[in-house]
Amino acid sequence: MSLDRIEDRNKPQIFQGAVPLAPIAPLVRQGVVGLLNPILSERDPSGLDPHAKGAKLDAGKVRPSLVLGGFSLALMEVSKVGTYGANKYTDNGWMHVKNGIERYNDAKMRHQFAEMAGEECDRDTGLRHAAHEAWNALARLELLLRQDKIKKESSYFGKALGVAGVVFRDSAAVNTTD
Repeated sequence: MSLDRIEDRNKPQIFQGAVPLAPIAPLVRQGVVGLLNPILSERDPSGLDPHAKGAKLDAGKVRPSLVLGGFSLALMEVSKVGTYGANKYTDNGWMHVKNGIERYNDAKMRHQFAEMAGEECDRDTGLRHAAHEAWNALARLELLLRQDKIKKESSYFGKALGVAGVVFRDSAAVNTTD
């Protein structure tokens, strides 16, 4: 099987002669090469040489415009939910809610249940329950991702500083060695 060209434009690409192909071929198939060495996976989607005029090495990279453009109406409704919350409470105060991951998950489910029970719009805001559900899902996801990032960074710096067993949960250090 030749790895000169992989049909799926979203998979990392490698080219003959760049590196020995046999050791990394399984990683290419799994989409791992781009994570290990982005230079191996970067290519122009039109096949232009990286040094040619007009080349842009963005094949296989995340394309946020698909979400922002494709879901513009839905994201505007979610933005209305966020604006309502900021006016009711404070800008970005949701980031500091204690046990936010669990509480936003519960709020998401309450809106889902209300919609399933036949209530299209939230009584307080007049906005669709689906928009509230999406906002709560995004808030939960953001908190999960930030938590993961803090854990990763604290683990790295903890090892570098010789501190073991410290993780972060809801912005507070927790000693896991006791």
